[in-house]
Amino acid sequence: MKYKFQILCLLSFILVLPSCSSENLAEELEIIEEPEVVEEPEPEIIRTTAIPESVQRPGDAEKGEQYLFSGDYMSAGIPYDAWLRLYGEDNSNILNRIGDNAVISYDNTAFITKNGVRAVAPNCLNCHSSFINDEYVIGLGQHDGDYTTNRADNVALLTTAINSVYGANSPEAISYQQFAKSITALGPKTMTLSRGVNPANKIAEVLVSHRDKNTLEWQDDPLVDLPDEVIPTDVPAWWLLKKKNAMFFNAMGRMDFCKSFIGASLLTIDGTEKAIEVDEKVEDILAYIYSLEAPDYPFEVNSDLAGEGKVVFENTCSSCHGTYGEQETYPNFLVALESIQTDPELSNHYNTPSELNTYFLDWFNNGWFGTFGSPLEIVPEGGYVAPPLDGIWATAPYLHNGSVPTLMDMLNSKARPEFWKRSFDNADYDTNKVGWNYTVETGQSDKNTYNTNLKGYGNGGHIFGDELTNTERLALLEYLKTL
Repeated sequence: MKYKFQILCLLSFILVLPSCSSENLAEELEIIEEPEVVEEPEPEIIRTTAIPESVQRPGDAEKGEQYLFSGDYMSAGIPYDAWLRLYGEDNSNILNRIGDNAVISYDNTAFITKNGVRAVAPNCLNCHSSFINDEYVIGLGQHDGDYTTNRADNVALLTTAINSVYGANSPEAISYQQFAKSITALGPKTMTLSRGVNPANKIAEVLVSHRDKNTLEWQDDPLVDLPDEVIPTDVPAWWLLKKKNAMFFNAMGRMDFCKSFIGASLLTIDGTEKAIEVDEKVEDILAYIYSLEAPDYPFEVNSDLAGEGKVVFENTCSSCHGTYGEQETYPNFLVALESIQTDPELSNHYNTPSELNTYFLDWFNNGWFGTFGSPLEIVPEGGYVAPPLDGIWATAPYLHNGSVPTLMDMLNSKARPEFWKRSFDNADYDTNKVGWNYTVETGQSDKNTYNTNLKGYGNGGHIFGDELTNTERLALLEYLKTL
């Protein structure tokens, strides 16, 4: 919601007072002999930049679905039998996969490595699908991930076990080595300070710090120093991508979106030969992502109130977030930090000169990703995208760092909790405030408490709804349920 109304309205104040008798109200009014005249401030200019369109490669959505669910875009992983012993069979098979994958959890994929080993590694659905109200939704960002621990802690033990069972020089042990190296590098560098946020940006930084920009070959010693801090992000919904001219919250992913998908393969990829093979297929994944639609709100909607909320939305929010219905529009605006005022750390991280940023931009723009075939371009300009709002009811928590638990809190920045905790039960949903049920805490007691005082975890900014009345907010919430 991008226009900030700062008009102090005496009438609106009276309308939201507790009910009282007309005599008492008259007495209250008699106190005000000469109402203070409040001068209206000049309307704040919301500084935006229109993001230029990036023409994308066409693909086959059906093929993309199959490759996303069961494809071999990973090159190394845990031996299949060892994976089953560790995690057991998952017979839910919610992706309706066949063969080895029929008993593998949806967020992992079984495949055959180049040296003929049956292996299992995480897939894209690990972060880009989730459950809400006990319904599995592909494309819904992972809202309950736990990255607060060092995932490398058990690598040494698992390596010893694999070497013992299969032999240190066995094909299984050899194909597992790159997976082990990557997790060892990622583990201590990608730990978040609260559950529910994602270290995606730091994961990318760690992986590219260990790979040659042209050959993509792994380097045991990092090529650039990385800070220990992790700037958290939420995971945006995939179904929004079809409307967007740039990827990521700060819109720095430009040109070929398909190339960015290959970034997931950097976990285990063994060079450009495999990258070229994956590049030929990710255009189908993009077509599949473009085919996804936002899930419908599953609870009751007050249609009359939603109609009133549509008017509020079109007067307050649509110029940046677009319009919805038969004739949809979306302006693709990048909003400046001084206008949006949300936590600046993610934007500043890539928009501030540093050795890391010089390396990062050169690695993508001048290496294989930026020069082979259809190039990916990384363009950090500062600020954050005003995203489309399709299916916004399902995408709590809100803001780019997941710092606001409900839409009602989004519309009233003064009510946002400093410390808040949720159950991480995907059915623990608040239909009144539209988002997660939560408790207000006095401090961070454990990983399930979101602490907005931490660097990168701030919940300020986006105050455009603060001047709405409670009645307008309730109507707007009802309309947002319908998007």
